[in-house]
Amino acid sequence: MSDNPVADQDWEEAEFRARVLAELPEQLTEGDVEWAMRQLDVSRATVFRLAKQFRDNARTSALLPNSSGPKPGMQPMEPAIEAIVTHHFKAFYATRRKPTKTRFWREVAADCRAKGLAPPSVRRLGRWLDLKDQAKLMARREGKDKAERRHLATPGTLTAARPLDIVQIDHTKADVTVVDPVTRRPLGRPTLTVAIDVNSRMILGFHLSLEPPSLLSVALCLTHAVMDKSHWLAARGINTDWPGHGIPKAIYVDNGAEFHARAFGLACAEYQIDLRYRPPGTPRYGGHIERLIGTMMGAVHLLPGSHFSNIFERGDLDAEAEAVMTLAELETWLALEITGSYHARIHSALETTPSAAWGLRAGEPKVRMPADLRQFLVDFLPSEQRVLQRDGFHLFHIRYWSNELRWLMARESRKYTLKYDPRDLSRIFVLTEDGIIEARPADLTRPAITLWEHRAARRALREAGRRSVDEELIFRTIEAQRDLVDSAARQTKAIRRHQARRAHLDPRPMIDVTPVPEVPEALPAPENKSNALKDHPGFYVEEWYDDD
Repeated sequence: MSDNPVADQDWEEAEFRARVLAELPEQLTEGDVEWAMRQLDVSRATVFRLAKQFRDNARTSALLPNSSGPKPGMQPMEPAIEAIVTHHFKAFYATRRKPTKTRFWREVAADCRAKGLAPPSVRRLGRWLDLKDQAKLMARREGKDKAERRHLATPGTLTAARPLDIVQIDHTKADVTVVDPVTRRPLGRPTLTVAIDVNSRMILGFHLSLEPPSLLSVALCLTHAVMDKSHWLAARGINTDWPGHGIPKAIYVDNGAEFHARAFGLACAEYQIDLRYRPPGTPRYGGHIERLIGTMMGAVHLLPGSHFSNIFERGDLDAEAEAVMTLAELETWLALEITGSYHARIHSALETTPSAAWGLRAGEPKVRMPADLRQFLVDFLPSEQRVLQRDGFHLFHIRYWSNELRWLMARESRKYTLKYDPRDLSRIFVLTEDGIIEARPADLTRPAITLWEHRAARRALREAGRRSVDEELIFRTIEAQRDLVDSAARQTKAIRRHQARRAHLDPRPMIDVTPVPEVPEALPAPENKSNALKDHPGFYVEEWYDDD
């Protein structure tokens, strides 16, 4: 080393940095980052920058502190020229306009010539730019997100030690059009909500819907993730295994409105689920789920009716004319792709398959399961607060009643939490200290309707000048609107989607995914489990899970 005391001090600092950084693991955790910040007495961003420098070039000299003066081997510019270059760098080059080096040089040269100075060459100016902090420069020219992805080491804040420690949930618009199951005419692109276990990369569950992302889609996806899926797979004729299930310890989500719903936060707290949000503007914190969605959409591009990722890949292909799969068929196809392909492939980050990674540690500790799957789903549904009146609960201009509500009449007047499924307003769930009370419309002749139909009817009545509406008027309007839709000679896509929204309200056998209830001794044991339960008056998750 040089005898220069300043250089010796810099080298000692670089050696110390190297010793600290050498102790950091490949995947940084929050604790690792905070420890390095304290040891090095630097900011969070500097830790990431130094870690990247050290990994890119495992030499102590790569960690020498940046000096404020010129680098060795480069002659300094004249102060007057330096001032001009610095001015145009800040005001022109390091901006979102992203001018080229040549254009930057022209601006500098013009001012230099106007002041009788010899402008630096383009190459000389390029070397001057190379000495600047490239991460900061890219942040000013192209944005912080792109600069961090390029220059900063990504912190491994989502490293999970065991399955179900961390689960990520997100939505995407599927790159494929689905068709009506009867007419086979296109309905549009469904929304896919999916949950992934960070430790094993196991896909825990998903939900397909023709509606935009909502609290309901999150509730159905999370219920699918938590439940044992053996009955669900058998109902679709799928004979592969899907071992992923259980209540997660933590859920990571983005900042969508549905994830900030009060009902979602309360339900997570109810089941001791740590709800965490990505910091705004930091997509890297959702890397696992984003890569999974990209993988799933890559597989979807093989299907007829695919829209592909962009217009260049799609070319002149008419996706809607090519579409052939219904929503239910797409759901089954995705389940096969997940269980028979994705879970069975070697994952590059794990060096094993998601199924094998899940199986290694899934039993340690014991997987948490909800005692009542119906209660679990209901807890995550949207809710409203209402006071119990003498004639029942009033919600969405509909009066709901149950004989069990009589026992609540004697209690003091207070608001109760009412849970509802927007796809079916023919029942609501009243949360009490003793459990759930299922209430139906007081007028049992009312047909099952969706919340979307209810809102459309109210809009129609307001447009007709009706300032006040009642239950009878709303149901008459909905029935009239249904008649118009059903009798339409030419079905537009919007009308077909409207029909699909209420297709699940038609009577049909229910598929059970809950344990078989005890059969009284006086009755013979049923031969077929699903047939024995199809008329059971209880609640079945599968009935709620199917959207179409």
